[in-house]
Amino acid sequence: MSAVTEQPTAAPGGATRPRGSLFRAEVHRFVSRRFIQVLLALATLGWLGAVVIGLLSFGEPTDADFAAATQQRDEFLAGEREFRQVCEQDAEQAGQPVDQFCGPPLTESDVPVEDFLTTAPFDLASAGEPGAIGFAVAAAVLAFLIGATWIGAEWSTRTIVALLFWVPSRLRVIGTKTGVLALAALALGVAAQLAWLAMAWLLDALVGSDRGVPDGFWSGLLAAQGRGVVLTVLVGLIGFGLANLVRNTGAALGVGFVYFAIAENALRILEPTTDRWLLSTNSIALVLPGGLELFDFGNGGPSAAEPTTYLVTNLQGGLVVGVFAAVLVGVGTWLFARRDLH
Repeated sequence: MSAVTEQPTAAPGGATRPRGSLFRAEVHRFVSRRFIQVLLALATLGWLGAVVIGLLSFGEPTDADFAAATQQRDEFLAGEREFRQVCEQDAEQAGQPVDQFCGPPLTESDVPVEDFLTTAPFDLASAGEPGAIGFAVAAAVLAFLIGATWIGAEWSTRTIVALLFWVPSRLRVIGTKTGVLALAALALGVAAQLAWLAMAWLLDALVGSDRGVPDGFWSGLLAAQGRGVVLTVLVGLIGFGLANLVRNTGAALGVGFVYFAIAENALRILEPTTDRWLLSTNSIALVLPGGLELFDFGNGGPSAAEPTTYLVTNLQGGLVVGVFAAVLVGVGTWLFARRDLH
């Protein structure tokens, strides 16, 4: 018997060519990571819980429900009438017109009984866009956690250093990991919006009202869902970039908490005009229909009581959040390519 030793296939430049696909390997590593699987399982359980709560919360009101709501409405109007009597006396003493001083009186037509119902049918027309925004925020938070743990765990276990023995190109390694995370966040954002559509359809079919949706409802809903998917991808990249900078998942989450809970609030207090450029403000403005309107105290009107307003548009929100993501990912990539990894 004889033994034959096979030599590795050499690339044209003389370097050994690694076998297999780096992208496929990274996708396999991503879907196999236990913590990511736990996060997705918890998200699925949360969705099922939300469906159950919705089915129990919505429904067709009974005669007893209407009677209780009518009683609450009457008590509210009685309190308003007592308040108006006091206000009319104050207006007479101040020599001011009653309607200008106290406003128009409330009547039963101004306060519908439906506002006091504790049990009401699910209304797709009014809940469509708010539900899409809520699911977008939840998906963005989940994407931030996944992005941070995806690269943070690589640094904690030093797997990313060992990977360079297989693929020596640092830019290729970090670029592939970033791409896998971006695709995963995209899939997560789309799945979250499909989950909201499934939940809304189920609630509308079982405990919904018979009212239809207005013209333009679906186009507005799909636009809000699309912006929600964009937010999910960008926030996921922010979590990835932050964890890549500090090389630790826990440290990245700590930095994120300090920024949102302390730094942003301090900036709003010290310099209110910076609110329009903060990450949380622009994230909200990105998904809200028409953007987010802020009071601009830095460019007030004739008095401090009459501040002007500033509209943070959907476009500005997307650009600012995108700049945050690009800077964090870009700086992290540059440092990964240049600094010592050992």
